[in-house]
Amino acid sequence: MNDKDIIYSDQLTNIQNRFALMEYLEKILHGNVFLINIDNFSNINSAYGFELGDKVLIEISKLINIAKPLSCQLFRLNSDEFVLVNEIDMTKKELEDVASSLISFFDQMEIEVSDDIDIRISISIGIATGSCSEVLNHAKVAIKELREYKRGSYRIFDSKSTFIKKQQENIYWIHKIKVAFMEENLIAFYQPIINNKTKKIEKFESLVRIYDNGVLIPPVRFLEASKITGTLTLVTRTIIQKSFEMFRNKDYDFSINITSTDFHLNYLEEYLLKYSKKYDINPSRVVLEILEDITTLDAPGILEQLNSLRANGFKIAIDDFGSLSSNFSRLLEFSPDYLKIDGSFIKNILTDNKSLIIVEAIVLLCKKSGIKTVAEFVHSKEVQVRVEELGIDYSQGYYFSEPQAELVTL
Repeated sequence: MNDKDIIYSDQLTNIQNRFALMEYLEKILHGNVFLINIDNFSNINSAYGFELGDKVLIEISKLINIAKPLSCQLFRLNSDEFVLVNEIDMTKKELEDVASSLISFFDQMEIEVSDDIDIRISISIGIATGSCSEVLNHAKVAIKELREYKRGSYRIFDSKSTFIKKQQENIYWIHKIKVAFMEENLIAFYQPIINNKTKKIEKFESLVRIYDNGVLIPPVRFLEASKITGTLTLVTRTIIQKSFEMFRNKDYDFSINITSTDFHLNYLEEYLLKYSKKYDINPSRVVLEILEDITTLDAPGILEQLNSLRANGFKIAIDDFGSLSSNFSRLLEFSPDYLKIDGSFIKNILTDNKSLIIVEAIVLLCKKSGIKTVAEFVHSKEVQVRVEELGIDYSQGYYFSEPQAELVTL
C-alpha cells in the first residue's frame, strides 16, 4: 500500500475515507449523495464495547458494498456514517428507490459478530443532489430533519422545508439574543391573573420580551435559539431580577416560568432566596411555573429541588396542563399548588365538546386534590362566564389585559 492509499483509505474498513470523499466531491459537476447513518449505534458500543462495535462497522461496510447500486462509490465519513455517491441523473423516484432498497436490505439482515451475538441494525438516509462539499452538507441537513420525526427511513433535502426555515430563524435569533443581552434589551412584561371569586387581580405572571428595533418580540420566536446558545438560564435570571424588583413594596403575588435547564444547573434555590432577602419579599408570594410534562420530575435531583423550594415557602404551578403527556397519577403524587389549564382547551371551550370534557375532568380532579386551577387564554366575556360556571379558581388572558411593561389595574 503506497502513501496515497494510506491517506485515502479508512484504516478499519479498508474502504475510501473522508479525505477521498471530499476530493471526489470537489471534482464532480453533479452528484447524488446518500448519507447513511446507523441508528443508535452508540448503544452497541455501550452494550458490547468498542472492539465489538468495530467488528459491526466492518460488517456493515461489507453489506453496503453488496447492497449498493453498481454506479455508486462507497466512503466512510466517520464512526457510524457512510456515504454513497454517483454522478448519474436520477429522478426523485429513483433516489427514493435506492434509499428504500438499502433500508429494506438492512431490516432483513442479522449481523453475526461472535458465536453468541447476532445484531440487527436499522439505518437512516439523508439524500441530496448537487456539487462540491455543499451537497454533503445538504445530505446532513436532510438526515437531521428526518431525525426530528423518526428513524429507519430517508429524507431528500428540500431547501424550502419548514425545518430549513426554522434553522435559518434560529441563526437569526442566536445573533439577536446575544445583542439583547449586550444592550440590555431583554424586558419583563406582566399579565394579571384574576381571582374568579373576588373578581380582583391577585397575581401577575412575569413574561419575557425582546425589544428589537422598536418591536417587542414574544418568547416563541427566540427561546429555541436561547436553548442553542446556552443563554436560557440567563433569560430566567433576568426575569427573576426584574420581577422581584417590580413587586417589592406591592401586595401582589407573582409567577416566573422555570425551565428544565434551570433545574439541571441547580442554582434556583440560592438565587431566589438571594432576591427574596434583597427585596424583602416573602417566598410564599412567588409561584414557580414549570412545564406540564411532569414526567421530567423523575430526572435526578429535580424533585428534590422542588421539595426544597416548597419547604422554603415558594409555591409551584404546573403550566399548560393537558398540552403534552399529562400524567394524572403523577400529578396527584406531586400535588402542586396551582395547575394552569392549557389555553388550547380554554379558548375552544364554547365550541369543542372534547375540550369542555377535558377541562371538566381537570377541574374535578384538582378540587378533590386541593389544587387551585387557572384558566389561560380567556379572550372573551362568554369564555369567562363558562370558566366561572366550571368553578375554575383563576383566569388569565386578553379579555382582562395583554401583558404590559407596567402593572395594570382593573
